[in-house]
Amino acid sequence: MLILSFQANIYAIFFAVVFKIDILTRSNTAPQGWSSNILKRYIFKIFFKYPKKTIVNSKDFKKKLDSEFGVKSLCIYNPFNEQIVNKKIKSKVKFNFFKKNFINIINIGRMTDQKDQILLLKALSDLKYKINFKLIILGKGKNKKLLENFILENNLRKNIKIIGFKRNPYPYIKKSDIFILTSKFEGLPNVLLEAQFLKKTIISTDCPTGPREILLNGKAGFLFKVGSLNQLKNKILFAANKKNHKILKKKIENGYYSMNRFSFNKNMNLYLKEIKKYL
Repeated sequence: MLILSFQANIYAIFFAVVFKIDILTRSNTAPQGWSSNILKRYIFKIFFKYPKKTIVNSKDFKKKLDSEFGVKSLCIYNPFNEQIVNKKIKSKVKFNFFKKNFINIINIGRMTDQKDQILLLKALSDLKYKINFKLIILGKGKNKKLLENFILENNLRKNIKIIGFKRNPYPYIKKSDIFILTSKFEGLPNVLLEAQFLKKTIISTDCPTGPREILLNGKAGFLFKVGSLNQLKNKILFAANKKNHKILKKKIENGYYSMNRFSFNKNMNLYLKEIKKYL
C-alpha cells in the first residue's frame, strides 16, 4: 500500500506514520507560503523526514526546499495537457470588452494578498494617460472588494473589468495581448504555462518559485521585482510600444518552443516511475 498526497500533507504523513504506510508527498507552493514562522518551520522539518520522497514542481523550489528543510526532493513539472487547452479554446464566449487598437491585458488568479493584483491596478492607474488599455481579471477571493473600490475611486471602470472565476479561461487568454502575473510567491504557476502555450507576451514578478524558470530567465518574457511598481510600469510601457514588436515576438517564440519541458505524457511517466518504486 502507498499513499500519494497532493494536499494536506501534514495530516497524510501523520496517518501514514500511525498506520505504517509508505507515503509520497507533493508540495506545490514555495516555502514562503506555508512556513511563515519558526514554529511552522520546525513542524515541517520534522514531518519532511517521513515521506519516501517529496515531489516539487520546479527546480528553484527544489533548491529552496532541500536547503531550508534538509530533504532530497524530486522535481517533476506540472503535466501540461495541450489537448485539453486546444479543445477548450474552441469554445465561444460572449465577450466584447477588449478592443482593437488597445493593449488588452489579462490577469488570472485568486484575489488574495499573495496574488497582489492591487499592484497591477496601481500601475495601470498611473499609465492611463500614456497608453490605451483594457484589463480583465479572472478570479474570486477576499480582496475583490478592495480591487473594485480602487477601480471605482480611480475612474477605471471603462478600462478594467473583474469578471469572476471561469472554468474555461482559455478563450479569454486567446483574446488578450499581454498576460501579467503579480504574485508574491508561487510554485510553478500554471497560468504562465497556459499563456505561454497560447503565445502571449508575459510580464511576471520574479517571485519564488517558477516564473524565472518558465520564462527562461527572461528570454521568454519579462520579469520584475516583487512589489516594484516602477518596474512593472516600465515593462508594460515596453510591451505596449509597437517598436518593440520583434523583441516581443522572439520572447513568445522562445517560450512556445520550450513547452516540451512540461509535456503531459513526459511528466506523468515520471510520476508513474516514482510510484512504481514503492509498490
